[in-house]
Amino acid sequence: MKAKIKFISVLFIFFLIAAFLAVKAYQGYQNNIRKQILLEKRKAGWLHLSRALVSKVKHFKGAVGLVVEDLDTGQKIAFNQDKLLPSASLVKVPIMLSCFYAAQDKKINLEDTVILRSSVRVAGSKVLGDKPSGSVFTLEELLNPMITQSDNTAANMLIDRLGFDLLNAYFNKIGLKNTNISRKMMDFAERREGTENYTTAQEMAYLLKRIYYKKFLNKDISERCLELLGQQKINDRIPRKLPRGTFVVHKTGLENHICHDAGIVFTDKGDFLICVLVRHEDKLAQSTKKFISEVTLLTYNYYQGL
Repeated sequence: MKAKIKFISVLFIFFLIAAFLAVKAYQGYQNNIRKQILLEKRKAGWLHLSRALVSKVKHFKGAVGLVVEDLDTGQKIAFNQDKLLPSASLVKVPIMLSCFYAAQDKKINLEDTVILRSSVRVAGSKVLGDKPSGSVFTLEELLNPMITQSDNTAANMLIDRLGFDLLNAYFNKIGLKNTNISRKMMDFAERREGTENYTTAQEMAYLLKRIYYKKFLNKDISERCLELLGQQKINDRIPRKLPRGTFVVHKTGLENHICHDAGIVFTDKGDFLICVLVRHEDKLAQSTKKFISEVTLLTYNYYQGL
């Protein structure tokens, strides 16, 4: 009798285990189906987004270089991504990276000081333009106004300190093949002579991804770069139509007939990279700024619909 009860108990336990495993297997099967449905939905949504963005770019009056990339899946939308365009203030991103690289190589010390001379002051200097001549800054102190308010005098002081040859050498070390620096900010005489700084949407995307994934030099320096880009004060392009509070790290560029923005948008549905570089024919850049903001909003809405 005891043996029979023991057998029934064992059989019952075996049945419970089998039932539990069957339920788990069914749940796993259902989860896989659900994941597959979501994946197919995401693919279809991305294809729809790609068509919408390419159509918008093709109907825009101007030369556009575009890269949009999902930083979780690696899915990418690109249009003229390798097209050379004047970089304007986007060149300040590789200048910043080169400063950190040069400091690591002990070519410079970020605590070294430089003096603001009236002769180096140029237009488009919202911070240093108000500082008196003779003001002293460390090299690291110049990075913040150069990035967050696109201060041209700060950029030129850093260019003077490192020099064109060293900067271009570091651009190359970082992995840039089509981005150069050949003239200072606001040097339109050089520009008229044909000397220009160039970049591409693809290379700006490459830099931002290295920073985002914490792969530029080391984690700490990558995070310092992200922090600076996240303090951007010029927000009339990528962040313009996004909900208040959306975190964006980015850098703008603006010159006559040139209007860019390149950055990363952080959302609770996934982070995405967006680089829009534009050469346009308008006297003012208002329509181009609106175009960049609309391209960003289309992409943001894709994520909100996931």
